[in-house]
Amino acid sequence: MIVGVGIDIVAVSRLAAALSRTPSLRERLFTPAEADLDLDSLAGRFAVKEAVAKALSRPAGMAWRDAEVIRGDGGRPVLSVRGYEHLHWHVSIAHDGGLATATVIAESR
Repeated sequence: MIVGVGIDIVAVSRLAAALSRTPSLRERLFTPAEADLDLDSLAGRFAVKEAVAKALSRPAGMAWRDAEVIRGDGGRPVLSVRGYEHLHWHVSIAHDGGLATATVIAESR
């Protein structure tokens, strides 16, 4: 059963500007496995994190680093969310025209 759906879009240039202004933001937003990725990949992952928050109706106490996206088989994004291990996650990330978009579906196991 679908528990929630979230979608988000991130302007890569806007994320670049924010990370340039506040270098510590990278550490607050991204896990160690994510933090060293290129800017397009970071924008996609940030879009996923926003989409997760929307799919879960912005749960209180959830931190950005509670959601982590790693590269799975064939480059497929694989999402894990601390505290929500009971859910199965479907993730899609796309990039075009300086934008990164993400769609997230949370499904009960």
